[in-house]
Amino acid sequence: MTAPATVVEVKDFKPEVHSDWCPGCGDFGVLTALFQACAQLQIQPHNLMVISGIGCSSNLPGFIRSYGAHTLHGRLLPFATGCKLANQEMTIIGTGGDGDGYGIGLNHFIQAMRRNIDVTYIVMNNEIYGLTTGQVSPTSETGMKTKTSPHGNLEGMLNPMALALAAGCGFVARGFSSQIKHLVELYKAGIEHKGFALIDVFSPCVTFNKLNTYQYFKERIYKLEDEDHDTGSFHAAMDKALEWDPKIPIGLFYRNPDPRPPLDSLDPALTGQPLVHQDYTIDSETRGELIREFM
Repeated sequence: MTAPATVVEVKDFKPEVHSDWCPGCGDFGVLTALFQACAQLQIQPHNLMVISGIGCSSNLPGFIRSYGAHTLHGRLLPFATGCKLANQEMTIIGTGGDGDGYGIGLNHFIQAMRRNIDVTYIVMNNEIYGLTTGQVSPTSETGMKTKTSPHGNLEGMLNPMALALAAGCGFVARGFSSQIKHLVELYKAGIEHKGFALIDVFSPCVTFNKLNTYQYFKERIYKLEDEDHDTGSFHAAMDKALEWDPKIPIGLFYRNPDPRPPLDSLDPALTGQPLVHQDYTIDSETRGELIREFM
């Protein structure tokens, strides 16, 4: 008989190690919302895996009590894919930044959406490289002055929302780190979505980005929930994804009304028990046959 699951509270996800981001960093709000979402969904800490790449935001797995991995720059999604395929009973959450996810990790981002692996990907988008002290990132606005663009960024600004939609992502959302309650609901919906879910979060860098500040977003953002937005319409979602200044939408852009099954539900080897629970032992006769076959 299986023992009943323990009721989980926010405090159960808080570790002894305190987060050490710069005072005022938007990533604090991202982490707080994640505590609350996991508690409200009653995810047991031992059934949660939080994976990151490299960057200020990617320190997050060290600040939540769960299984976690701090992987290579831009490589969290392949690692997360492997974790989900090994144990699809686990809740897998990826946490990274715009440089990590939309720069060096961009191809992995596209491939994870193509495969539709059941992972929730939270990207802390501060529109700059914070860990390396303020260089232009893929989502930095054109004309923005940084250490690597002192005369203004000459490159076009990458649009992760439009890219995710074009790549076939079945759940596309955007939040703002200072609106915790709204962010919690987006997290919960993304985690419960069966398939790849992108939640891009405006998370201001108070130290190196003096353009995209809290005030900048407060003056521009509006919630799609407050409008007559059809979250099941791809074309309506793409129209909203292309909006930028003077008004910037946040909320759920798109949830595929006819979603493809996630990759981990299609592989015949994964339809029974998770791989981590399967018996890999073979008898001596079978072992002998395998050896003779390859001799």
